[in-house]
Amino acid sequence: MSTANWTDDQPIVSLKDVHKSFGDFEVLKGISFDVKKGEVICIIGASGSGKSTLIRCINALTEINSGSIKVEGIEVNDPNLNKLELRKRVGMVFQQYNLFPHRTALQNIMMAPVQVLRQPKQEVEERAHALMRKVRLDGKEHAYPGELSGGQQQRVAIARSLAMNPEVMLFDEVTAALDPETVKEVLATIKELAQEGMTCMLVTHEMGFAKEVADHMYFTDNGVIVEDGPPAEFFANPKDERTKQFLGQIL
Repeated sequence: MSTANWTDDQPIVSLKDVHKSFGDFEVLKGISFDVKKGEVICIIGASGSGKSTLIRCINALTEINSGSIKVEGIEVNDPNLNKLELRKRVGMVFQQYNLFPHRTALQNIMMAPVQVLRQPKQEVEERAHALMRKVRLDGKEHAYPGELSGGQQQRVAIARSLAMNPEVMLFDEVTAALDPETVKEVLATIKELAQEGMTCMLVTHEMGFAKEVADHMYFTDNGVIVEDGPPAEFFANPKDERTKQFLGQIL
C-alpha cells in the first residue's frame, strides 16, 4: 500500500493493458495511458465505448479483470487494496448527483470528512463554507437538494468530492442531465479547478469545453483507444477514420 516510491515526476495515474469484461462482453480491451500531475485529460467516444467503465475502474468502483491501474503508486487492482486510502486521493463526480435529499448542501459536503475521515467538525465546516463559495453557491448552505437546480446540485456534488482533498478528480458525464444554461455553471467550476492545477479526468460530450481545458484528448471506440493527442491537433487533424467520423457527427 506504500506510496513512498511515488514521486511528482512520475505519472499520478498510470493504466497498463487494462481489460474488463461483463460476462462475455469485453468492455475494455487493453487500455494504457498515463496522466501527469496537474494534467487535464478528456475521454470522448460513442455511448457504450467503455468510457464510464474506464473511469469507474480508476477508483475501484468497478474491478478490472487484468492489467494494472496505479494512482500515486497505489495498485488499484491489488486484492488487498485499501479503498478508503484510494478514495481519499481520487474524487469522483457522476452524472447523477447522488446527494442525500434529507441533508442540506453543507451537510452533504461535510459528511465524508467527518464520518469517514473522522476530522474535527468545526474544521470541516469551515472548509465546507469555503467550498460552497468556491463553487459559487454561498447563501445556499442550508438549502436541501430538492430546492436547488440540477446545476447547483452538481456543483454541491463537486464541492463534496473536493472536501476529501483529493489529488485527482474524475468527472463522468457530469453535464449530461443538465439544461444548456446550467451546463455552463458546472463547466466554469471544473475549468477553475483545472486552472488551479487539479489533475482532472473527464468523460464528456462537451467538445467545445474539451478543446478549451484539456491538455490531452483520448477517443475510445469499442473498448480501445483509437486516437489521442493534444486538442488542437486532435480536433483539427484527426488521423483515424473512426475519429473523423465521430467528430464529423458531433462538431
